[in-house]
Amino acid sequence: MGRLFGTDGVRGVANEGLTAELALGLSVAAAHVLTEARAGADAAHGEATRPVAVVGRDPRASGEFLEAAVVAGLASAGADVLRVGVLPTPAVAYLTGALGADLGVMLSASHNPMPDNGIKFFARGGHKLPDELEDRIERLYREHAAGEAWARPTGAGVGRVRDYDEGFDNYVAHLIGVLPNRLDGLKVVIDGAHGAASRVSPEAFARAGADVVTIGTDPDGLNINEDCGSTHLDGLRAAVVHHGADLGVAHDGDADRCLAVDAAGQEIDGDQILAVLSLAMKEAGQLRKDTVVATVMSNLGFKLAMEREGLALLQTAVGDRYVLEEMKRGGYSLGGEQSGHVIVLDHATTGDGTLTGLMLAARVAATGKPLGELAGVMERLPQVLVNVPDVDRSRVSSAPELVSAVAEAERELGETGRVLLRPSGTEPLVRVMVEAADLEQARGVAARLADVVKRALG
Repeated sequence: MGRLFGTDGVRGVANEGLTAELALGLSVAAAHVLTEARAGADAAHGEATRPVAVVGRDPRASGEFLEAAVVAGLASAGADVLRVGVLPTPAVAYLTGALGADLGVMLSASHNPMPDNGIKFFARGGHKLPDELEDRIERLYREHAAGEAWARPTGAGVGRVRDYDEGFDNYVAHLIGVLPNRLDGLKVVIDGAHGAASRVSPEAFARAGADVVTIGTDPDGLNINEDCGSTHLDGLRAAVVHHGADLGVAHDGDADRCLAVDAAGQEIDGDQILAVLSLAMKEAGQLRKDTVVATVMSNLGFKLAMEREGLALLQTAVGDRYVLEEMKRGGYSLGGEQSGHVIVLDHATTGDGTLTGLMLAARVAATGKPLGELAGVMERLPQVLVNVPDVDRSRVSSAPELVSAVAEAERELGETGRVLLRPSGTEPLVRVMVEAADLEQARGVAARLADVVKRALG
């Protein structure tokens, strides 16, 4: 039986792999595990206060019944629930910390297609869970799914549920409050991916002074990420050029990441965003230890740019949780992924797409320079990514034929490129990434390796 938790919570096809029963059971288990500290403190002081949980979701239709299951599980375990409705993942994380809640729960499958959904848990303070806590939750869930009885409160001990509509304004006020300068004079196009940022992001940019044009901000429960958002930038490119905007910002379904396009409609990826923000934070004295944390997927051009600017780059495994762990361990203030997860640890406990977009726009406004010029601090070397679906991703590092093919590719590329194969933590596929000084060479090597992956792992 495989591990329920992947690199970013529990994900699956809603009502198939991810059922109401699973959501309820996991929520009860999470309430028990994540409120142990509160229970111990109450016992020590002779008190009996109920724990508090913040619950939010993206607009997927399945989020409605999954939210009901999660809320029921938490309340049945004795937790009071603040239901914040449709808000981004980083908003749930922020509110969990700002309200002093014991845990937070976000229902979303991020950039995945609409039929999928997921459950992410946050601990006190709004922090993502380490593997050890996830394992404890999963172990407890499985014990009780096998027949072990829960200790259930009754009477006045059960949790109470209420809508917390103030969460929207509280979160937007937080975003505006941490901006270094206003955005007056900028025209910005926002693509909300018909997702969780559809209201929040346009509101925040407008309050910060930007002239806002929106696309992908009409969620109907079924259209999330559909030909829009950070995984489909063509619509944003066209809108920025059509409206003569200074830049465009694209979110994913739960708005924990952000990609951008410049005034000419050229993509600005997460590496380039990190490069721009790192220089801005260094200039402001906010880039602790002159260090940026990123993943092994970062473009080689980003690494070279950081070296040229006198900044250190630390690289982690793929996944914003690993970036965050390294940032906390070393006391760093900026990190992120090429995919657009950017963490500004002084202001957020997780990647925050709206905050990232605001800070990027603030840098454009403060310098008076076009985004394309600012992003030119790094040269993005050709990088080809091929997703190979329906293969045994557990054997990526052990299949002899594949190990041999990777070694041969690395010899061919030499010091001017690199190869990275990794199993996806959220989808049933293997990602093949090849970087080279020449685009055609990168494409050729990536295609050959993808064929080997299919043959060796299929």
